[in-house]
Amino acid sequence: ASTFNAQDLANAAWSLATASHEAPRLFDSICAEAAPRLSEFTAQNLANTAWAFSTAGHAAPTLFHAIAAEVIPRLNEFN
Repeated sequence: ASTFNAQDLANAAWSLATASHEAPRLFDSICAEAAPRLSEFTAQNLANTAWAFSTAGHAAPTLFHAIAAEVIPRLNEFN
């Protein structure tokens, strides 16, 4: 089991994307760990994760579909 919590995963993805660091295996690992745990993510964590994968240009359709499914019933949490 991962020792990373939801914020750790979101921050790791955000940091890599912000630094323009290409790390496809790490993004794949973050995706695999995050996708089944998105209910643990705050609205900010969800937004940061989506932004990071998009900015990095890392294709993760499964993650994006899972984020969309998580966000729709929680739209009231987003500013």
